[in-house]
Amino acid sequence: MSKTVLPSGLRIVTEEVNTVRSAAVGIWVNVGSRDENSSSVAGASHFLEHLLFKGTKRRTSMEISSSIEAVGGEMNAFTGQEYTCFYARVIDNDLPLAVDIVSDLITSAKVEAKEVDSERTVVLSEIAIRDEDPSDYIHELYLETYYGNSPLGRSILGTVDSIKNMSRNSVFNYYKKRYQPEDLVVSVAGNVKHKKVVKLVEEALSRDGFLDVDDRSPNKRTSSPIRTPGLGKVGLLDRKTEQGHVVYGFPGLARSDDRRFALSVLASAIGGGMSSRLFQEIREKRGLAYTTYAYPQQFAGTGTLGFYAGSKPEKVEEVLKIMRDVAENVAEHGLTDEEIIRAQGSVAGSLILSQEDTGSRMIRIGKSELVNGEIMSFDEIIKQVKAVTSEQILELARDLFKNPATLAVVGPFRSKTKFEKVIA
Repeated sequence: MSKTVLPSGLRIVTEEVNTVRSAAVGIWVNVGSRDENSSSVAGASHFLEHLLFKGTKRRTSMEISSSIEAVGGEMNAFTGQEYTCFYARVIDNDLPLAVDIVSDLITSAKVEAKEVDSERTVVLSEIAIRDEDPSDYIHELYLETYYGNSPLGRSILGTVDSIKNMSRNSVFNYYKKRYQPEDLVVSVAGNVKHKKVVKLVEEALSRDGFLDVDDRSPNKRTSSPIRTPGLGKVGLLDRKTEQGHVVYGFPGLARSDDRRFALSVLASAIGGGMSSRLFQEIREKRGLAYTTYAYPQQFAGTGTLGFYAGSKPEKVEEVLKIMRDVAENVAEHGLTDEEIIRAQGSVAGSLILSQEDTGSRMIRIGKSELVNGEIMSFDEIIKQVKAVTSEQILELARDLFKNPATLAVVGPFRSKTKFEKVIA
């Protein structure tokens, strides 16, 4: 792993994998839906992600896509609560082309009014698709319930009203303000050499004075505890669905918390696979749901641990009671040694298997550098995971599960009352 910080504050990280013939490049921007400080600009980060592909000073939208496809590569982007990433994966010889095109989006997008109006319809369609998929929408309802009317409680996609009313000027100004070198990380993984990558990136991003040094400071998010008004509350969307979908959750850990390795083991043992407690109790023993799992979400200063399941509406209360019993049992007794060993192996193995391609490696090093400011090696991470003890698990479970639960429900239910009783 190699890293260079340019005078402008731009960070470049690379991982050389000389056994492959591919290379992946990603430009990570330190801005996401969490940085949209009012409901009027909700969805601006994701909207902008779409718009940067619609044309730059040097390339049309067609030229952007066709240039990558002509060499057999792939190109895309994604937006999260705390970052946006634009990436391309190509044959190693075509890395200069990929770096040039992705950099062009970052420095020279035109964001024309006609394209804003055109892409507005696409984003509204994306919101409609999300709304029609309860297994997707349930997770946003949970965050909305837990964090309330705050940036972390709002959808990454924004709302119908915010997207309809967002002007070209507001989106373009957001772009110019947020997309600055001090808030960027360029990550490249594959059959590459670090010095060559640094040269390519400097050349591509230096157009129009983009890398000129100034006095701006990077976007820093609070590490203080975040207000969570949804503790003990139920969020309900009454909808005629074949299944009832639930997320039953608790406060989790911030991404910088030293206990995050214990949390990964705890989440895996509770709901990380077919041998986990949720799967065994809800699906194997009782056949109440096809899909059930546990998942942590970690942000700066805050986080959650949620349990998900989708079941027949009449079985939802039974599923929730099982989730509650699992949390209470782990908080009282912890995990068995067998469960801990199995979960440690699952977490470590999944990490290694997930890094089999250059795209995954690029994502790991880029995201780690952007949100954590450091990149831990596989050996360091596995060492931390293997060091988790039963005492640490028990202490963490008691700390998390002593809090009132937050519940999100999507399904044919008119009242919250029975669900409030279950989680009381």
